[in-house]
Amino acid sequence: MREVLMVAEKPSLALSIAKILSKGGLNTRKTISNACPVHEYNGQFNGAPAYFKVTSVCGHVMSIDFDGRYNNWEKTDPAELFSATTVKKEANPKLNIIKFLEKEARSVDYIVLWLDCDKEGENICFEVLDIVLPKMNNGRMENVFRAHFSSITDKDIHAAMKNLGVPNKNESLSVDARQELDLRVGCAFTRFQTRYFQGKYGNLDSSCVSYGPCQTPTLGFCVERHDRIQSFKPEPYWTLDVEVKCPNDGPCIKLDWERIRLFDLSIASLYLDLVKNESIAIVESVISKVKTKQRPQALNTVEMLRVASSSLNMGPHTTMQSAEHLYTRGYISYPRTETTHYADNFDFRSPVSQLTRSPIWGGYASDLLKEGIKNARKGSDAGDHPPITPMQNASQAEIGSSDHWRLYEYIVKHFLATISPDCTYTQTEVKFVIKGETFTCTTRTPLDPGFTSIMPWLAIDDGQTAPKLNQGDRCMVEKVKLTERKTCPPDYLTESELITLMEHHGVGTDASIPTHINNIGQRNYVNVVSGRRLQPTNLGIMLVHGYGRIDRDLSLPTIRSAVEKQLNLIAQGKAQFEDVLKHAVRNFEQKFLYFVEHVTKMDKLFEVTFTPLSESGKPISRCGKCRRFMKYVATAPPRLYCNTCDETYDLPYKTNVKLYKELKCPLDDFELLICSTGSNGKSYTLCPYCYNHPPFKDMKTGTGCNGCTHPGCPHSRTTLGVCPCEICEDGVLVLDPASAPNWKLACNNSRCTAVLSLFKHAHRIAVSSDVCEECERYKLDVVFHKDKTPLEDGKTKHTGCIYCDKIFSELVSLKKARLTVRSNRGRGGGRGRGRGRGRGKRQPKDKMSQLANYFV
Repeated sequence: MREVLMVAEKPSLALSIAKILSKGGLNTRKTISNACPVHEYNGQFNGAPAYFKVTSVCGHVMSIDFDGRYNNWEKTDPAELFSATTVKKEANPKLNIIKFLEKEARSVDYIVLWLDCDKEGENICFEVLDIVLPKMNNGRMENVFRAHFSSITDKDIHAAMKNLGVPNKNESLSVDARQELDLRVGCAFTRFQTRYFQGKYGNLDSSCVSYGPCQTPTLGFCVERHDRIQSFKPEPYWTLDVEVKCPNDGPCIKLDWERIRLFDLSIASLYLDLVKNESIAIVESVISKVKTKQRPQALNTVEMLRVASSSLNMGPHTTMQSAEHLYTRGYISYPRTETTHYADNFDFRSPVSQLTRSPIWGGYASDLLKEGIKNARKGSDAGDHPPITPMQNASQAEIGSSDHWRLYEYIVKHFLATISPDCTYTQTEVKFVIKGETFTCTTRTPLDPGFTSIMPWLAIDDGQTAPKLNQGDRCMVEKVKLTERKTCPPDYLTESELITLMEHHGVGTDASIPTHINNIGQRNYVNVVSGRRLQPTNLGIMLVHGYGRIDRDLSLPTIRSAVEKQLNLIAQGKAQFEDVLKHAVRNFEQKFLYFVEHVTKMDKLFEVTFTPLSESGKPISRCGKCRRFMKYVATAPPRLYCNTCDETYDLPYKTNVKLYKELKCPLDDFELLICSTGSNGKSYTLCPYCYNHPPFKDMKTGTGCNGCTHPGCPHSRTTLGVCPCEICEDGVLVLDPASAPNWKLACNNSRCTAVLSLFKHAHRIAVSSDVCEECERYKLDVVFHKDKTPLEDGKTKHTGCIYCDKIFSELVSLKKARLTVRSNRGRGGGRGRGRGRGRGKRQPKDKMSQLANYFV
């Protein structure tokens, strides 16, 4: 029996595809990659019996990066990155995707790729093939098949299985070119800018002064609008406001002046006097027309992002996350598409029939089926995927999240609106003449609401109602007023407007636009203010203005749109990968070198906006080199700055930092700091110099004293470590000496949240050199307060293991959670046995012996 491996892009997609193709008759097993199970069933492939294995990856399997020797920012000249060696690395090594695919590919005869049907999906196809083909029985391309689908429905999946194609190598290469170009350009500019400006200024409030070929033009749009606002000069103008009373005791109606407004007060006053002296307004003409408001075109990604931002108050990044959630669960079709045109043979009845089951729009959908579905308006066909369409009905309880539901509700209503009748209304314009001046009154009366029944926010507004008037009717002038107003500056760009500009200028793709907008917010280049408007920060403004002084192309959309056109030529097979990439890299390299040579032009802007590092922050601790006080700069990135030595030392993000008892590091004489994440978080000491320049090979940059392996330091992991962490398995539970009186152990892995609360009434706690005979964890020496001691006979001192000692175990919170994990492993087989404080072997009790043992 032939064996067929089928690979999807996400685990949830793999499960849905397997259920549909196996008709529910599948078996699921776990794999070495905990994230990606395998679903197995028997069926037919190419007319013969076959054994199917359906699994997935988790997005990109590989990522591009520089060779390891180029990853040190201090030792590598950013200009070298344009020619540096790049390598493909596993995107997420913890998932073990490569080993998992290699194992599953053994004994496989065919592979069917169910990756998303876009350029990124094609790129992942070839990432999978590079891993799988060498392990297959007959690893040739004729045994490789590509499924093309747009939704996770029975009909689409079965149709894709019957019409298998091949993956598109050219589209994959275009993605490779984009990834390599963005890596080289982004890293070179970002490293240079970050090192140059963060070394000079203390209040940039950004951890990374980044540049991106798409990100920076996106920021450029926002700053351009900001500049228009700042340079705007309001001008006064005057309008003539008139109200007349209709005949036969009719209502009063407001009229619009045909001249609209005048910018000269003297002339406006002449017209005021002219009209004010007349008491009668004569109806010159009454014109009524039946007009049509067209139903919307089919929904594509960009329009969905625009509407979600402007109407649903959802950012583009959040919108795409919700859309992907709905797609992977089969509620909507593929959400990344540029097409707004349905094919002539598109089956509208199936999705509409699904929607008739809803108590919200079911009645409207049923009426459409009875009265006949209208043909959707013609739009643009980009040749990628059909427009975004609801594929099955769902309730709010089934979909869950409020954001997911609101987006799904809009997609459904938009779809129903595209196949509904147009909205029709009567527009009546009445012209009045007062002393030769023309005024108008326009009213609109709905005739057939059409699609606005399902999209009421687009309904025709009746406006003011006026009685039926005829030509020659005379109305009394009730009010004439000259009103002064001022022209207003444009407002900051909304996300919706920015998306429109990006699409128009070819900056990014429908899939990447949300990422670029999200990035300029995360980099603190813009702030999202009310109405989801993007207000540039000082840093964002100075960057764009600085690029304008040096090389305006760096922040203009034209350079990126030109690159995108070249990348599309690769995808279409009209240009060679190497030629396009080489040309683009050379172009940006020349721009980078010119930028570095003239960066002082940008620096002059920074000088008048930001505070020099020497004048930033407040004194906090002494430098171990010059013994002068260093200043703590709290704005991102947090760091210490020594004005005498002119050196900076990075500190942990999002922590409270203060001096720790004026104690010093025994290695470098720097004063220690205590870093805390709050009363419910973790705290630990660190030496600023060791944190940035690890003194031992087994220490990583960014390690505090709780990870230091110094054998004699009273603040190190060697002295205060108790046992390996059972939660993250990578860390060590270390006594927090600054946690008194609420003593606790905290995991020294910065990503682990494990905290073990100890004795509240202890006066002093120290880690003993003795090891528990039961579990081989280090014991604690505890001195309790006299009046609150839990020991018998009023004793205050006790030494024991917090897990095995009867007295201590009852005083430790979260004790059960830890002991449950430990007890399952059995004595001698659990993690931590023999590991001491994470060093790999038990430490000698005598401190001098420890020191000798460490260095020997």
